[in-house]
Amino acid sequence: MASSSHRGGDFYAAASYRSGEGLSTRQVGGSDEIQLRIDPIYGDLDDEISGLRKQVRQLRNVAQDIESEAKSQNDFINQLQMTLFKAQAGLKNNMKRLNRSIIKEGSSNVMHVVLFGVVLFFVVYMLAKVARR
Repeated sequence: MASSSHRGGDFYAAASYRSGEGLSTRQVGGSDEIQLRIDPIYGDLDDEISGLRKQVRQLRNVAQDIESEAKSQNDFINQLQMTLFKAQAGLKNNMKRLNRSIIKEGSSNVMHVVLFGVVLFFVVYMLAKVARR
């Protein structure tokens, strides 16, 4: 019954609820209600509230823009990931085919490709060396 011990007395006194912005409260009769009074000196609060509403509206619009951008980027990443999975599967299949081909026909074709690469590298190296002179 701690709440009943706070009824009356200084609990609802205006001095304990007095604020620096011109707000004050007072107890209404013997009830638990509180009346709030705003001093007319601070009548520009409506302008402040309107300004805050405008800022909140702008922040909400920015948040919605960020949300839509995040969704579109998420969709793009998902599409990119699917493309990567498809490319990975295609590469795996081609590696299997290449391995089967090497096993079936022998490694002579691979040896020819490696030899061609070495000869091509040597020719390009020699041309670069001659071109520097």
